[in-house]
Amino acid sequence: MSPTVSAHSDFRAWMEGVQTRTEAALERFLPATVQVPAKLHEAMRYTVLGGGKRVRPLLAHAAGELFGASEDAVARAACAVEMIHAYSLVHDDMPCMDDDALRRGKPTVHVAYDEATALLVGDALQAQAFEVLAGSEEVAPARLVTMLRLLAEAAGSAGMCGGQAIDLDSVGLALTLEELERMHQLKTGAMLRVSVLLGALAGRELDARELDALKEYSRAIGLAFQVVDDVLDATEDSATLGKTAGKDAAANKPTYVTILGLGPSKALAEQLRQQAHEALAPFGEQALRLRELADLIVQRKA
Repeated sequence: MSPTVSAHSDFRAWMEGVQTRTEAALERFLPATVQVPAKLHEAMRYTVLGGGKRVRPLLAHAAGELFGASEDAVARAACAVEMIHAYSLVHDDMPCMDDDALRRGKPTVHVAYDEATALLVGDALQAQAFEVLAGSEEVAPARLVTMLRLLAEAAGSAGMCGGQAIDLDSVGLALTLEELERMHQLKTGAMLRVSVLLGALAGRELDARELDALKEYSRAIGLAFQVVDDVLDATEDSATLGKTAGKDAAANKPTYVTILGLGPSKALAEQLRQQAHEALAPFGEQALRLRELADLIVQRKA
């Protein structure tokens, strides 16, 4: 077996191990369906469990390993960001926003249940995320407060919600490349960045140099993630993606593909992948998993 094949299979095994542990942790941290209100708890589990690439937990675990985080501390960070992410998808898919019927290859929550339940699922998952993160007993209290603040900032109007608001207001408008980048740094990038930072802080305090390196890495992968999303939306079908393909074009939304074109968008994603690698240089070989995740984000097919 060549070293390249061996390294690839090693990364695949690591990734599958993290995904399995994340699924088990989410199962543990979500309310059981026997608890009242059963329908709400069932719908929360329906949307969070058994699907998704778990990119954010993978980033949290990779950063946690780099900075020596305990399994419980990094699992709580990973599950918190995944719950916020899941809540955002539930609300994004609702008729008042993107009005989508398919997510992760199955009916969206408002289709499988109803609109009111979908709204409450998102609200409850956001609260659950902070409860799970706050329950960490292995992180110093002052650092844990910092982690909670970072998660709140990433999820709120200065992060994910702000990006979604700009996105909704931009339908049919001709955005500049800078405006599009700003929107996605908030909408997608903020939660990817906080996944890396929470994973690292689950291990120990970061000095300014380490923090800057992780932020630069996160900036690059956050944009790359969205560029690749836009490319896939323009080139793949719904069965491959597990969600409705071509909906950005149908909704007249500005994307990297509509502004730059398909070829330049693919080239930009590759350029951002290289920038992510360069940002990790201070950590040497110990940052291998974070480098491999940058490759995964750019080279994925769904």
